[in-house]
Amino acid sequence: MTEVIDIKLLRQDPDAVRELCQKREAGIDVEQLLAIDEEMRKTKTTRQELQKERKTLQGPNVREEAIALRDKIAQLEQQVRKLQDEHHALWSQLPNLLAPDTPPGQSEADNVELKRWGNVPSFDFQPRTHDELGAQLDVLDLERGAKVSGTGFYYWKGAGARLNWGLFSLATDFLLEKGFTPMFTPVAAKDHTLFGTGYLPFSADQIYRLENEDISLIGTSEQTLVGYHGDEILDPDSLPLLYTAFTPCFRTEAGSYGRAARGAFRVHQFHKVEQIVFCHPDESEKWHQLCLDYEEEFMQLLNIPYRVVRVCLGDLGPPAYKKYDVEGYFAGFGEYRETHSNTNLLDYQTRRLGIRCKEGKKTFHPHTISATMITDRAALALLENNQQQDGSVRVPEALRPYMGGRDIIR
Repeated sequence: MTEVIDIKLLRQDPDAVRELCQKREAGIDVEQLLAIDEEMRKTKTTRQELQKERKTLQGPNVREEAIALRDKIAQLEQQVRKLQDEHHALWSQLPNLLAPDTPPGQSEADNVELKRWGNVPSFDFQPRTHDELGAQLDVLDLERGAKVSGTGFYYWKGAGARLNWGLFSLATDFLLEKGFTPMFTPVAAKDHTLFGTGYLPFSADQIYRLENEDISLIGTSEQTLVGYHGDEILDPDSLPLLYTAFTPCFRTEAGSYGRAARGAFRVHQFHKVEQIVFCHPDESEKWHQLCLDYEEEFMQLLNIPYRVVRVCLGDLGPPAYKKYDVEGYFAGFGEYRETHSNTNLLDYQTRRLGIRCKEGKKTFHPHTISATMITDRAALALLENNQQQDGSVRVPEALRPYMGGRDIIR
């Protein structure tokens, strides 16, 4: 079994673990965890002592004593396994460590704005939302998506499909120039992979499980790209490893979102190009910032006004150490809305998945960065921000080569 964060932290500084759980509202009984950890260590020590004693037994009259020791050792081994299971069940629910400068707050409303880029578009008419534009231009069909698959599914069609595919192609080309290796991954993952990447047990209500199977549809290619190296020893000289993939993503989106859920913004199936980085622990802050730089550079390439926010404590998922969101401007909605996330996970995922590096006699777990490159949401923002009074939509210059040179969707 793999640990979540270094077990030495619990043993050497239990107050830090108590404080972490309190801050992150983890609801874990740290005292019980400490007691189980202590009992487990003592039981292992006793077992080892009896194993040594049994090895020293010699002579013709020690058979009964050897059998008794064997039985005691077997009982202790069973007890150790039980304690390990109890220990792991609690330890696996621990959240990640927390960046010291994480802003306080309870929800996304408390996220801290760091910067803005671009000019918010202004119109001489009432701007339409993406669902209105999509229906008028016959490029986005929510009605038939609901008919075929239910609410939360939709079709891109014609020029809309081409715009969206161009967006993902441009994003992949962009990351290739940055040194990322492109991959096509499975769109389903085992529970072990979802646990290892931190989505289980914390986000179980967001996952589509396949009935009677140890497998679920992925909510992001982060799950399959990080899981790719599960239980492997990586060459430290190979770091950083940079991966990207385009995949459909599936999330239940459990909960009520009101106005924010209208149209195709919050749905059960969407598409994404992801940035995944495995790096040396000394470089995770550097790569976290670089992935943010790439997100911003790409938004600027598309000329989508955006703001960057630092995610507050209450909006930070348990696996995250530090997180930025990029929020694009949606003219029809009249607000900035999340289009990207960018998370430094330290070694939280690699510990859970048993991914490590050996450097001489030293073993360490690489850090991982998970950052959005682009999703369909950017295409929705492009429709809203580039609309004309006659209902047409201008195609951003960067996407025109992927649209056969087309500059207007009518």
